[in-house]
Amino acid sequence: MKFILSFVRSLFVYLVLCIATYLMLRILLDYTAFRDDVGFLRFKQAYVGYSWWKVAFYVHVFSAIFALLAAFTQFSSQVLQDNRRLHRLVGRVYAYDILVVNFPAGMVLACCANGLLPGRIAFVLLDSLWFTFTLLGVLAAWGGQWPRHRAMMIRSYALTFSAITLRTWKFILVRTTHIDPVHLYMIDAWMGFVPNLLVAEWWIRSRARRLLPSVSVRSGRSKERQWPARQRSTGS
Repeated sequence: MKFILSFVRSLFVYLVLCIATYLMLRILLDYTAFRDDVGFLRFKQAYVGYSWWKVAFYVHVFSAIFALLAAFTQFSSQVLQDNRRLHRLVGRVYAYDILVVNFPAGMVLACCANGLLPGRIAFVLLDSLWFTFTLLGVLAAWGGQWPRHRAMMIRSYALTFSAITLRTWKFILVRTTHIDPVHLYMIDAWMGFVPNLLVAEWWIRSRARRLLPSVSVRSGRSKERQWPARQRSTGS
């Protein structure tokens, strides 16, 4: 019974990831023409004339998809056990994608976000937390702190997935309410990532409670027996 429940849960998660990836790819296709009158750019006409903003926008749009795809391998126990090299490789791509590429690009977009000051504060906070959790996850991996590494990366990916939840909430709000666009952006900016973090925290804490008995039994074992020593020098 446990195997069936685990299989159904994994199938559901991967189905959600596949749908999310498909939707993001469809959005990306709209921007491959590099026109200023498609998609989100229709609402940013005040900024499309600035090259620095457009560079940040296209860098974010075309690179964030790689961070989203990371979940197909990084949270799989099977991949971690059977192909740790792949886990490390994808983890490094994920970390560089966020820390080096998307954090600065995202901050430019956040400071120019719709929704006036509340909307901009939300996106600045989102980008800052995204960077912080990812960096703390990488540092935890370097230090061999694997439970902390996993927890931080779950939080990081919860914010990565805000690319999907942000658009989902906007779709729901537009069709179920009559909120004016400015206030809709304010609400959507916060709804896009705060619920994600709450779900991530619930997941981390519930998993910790389930593992507590087995951790107590193995408390006398060294870290080296729980994870190969050679992993200490790797990234996420």
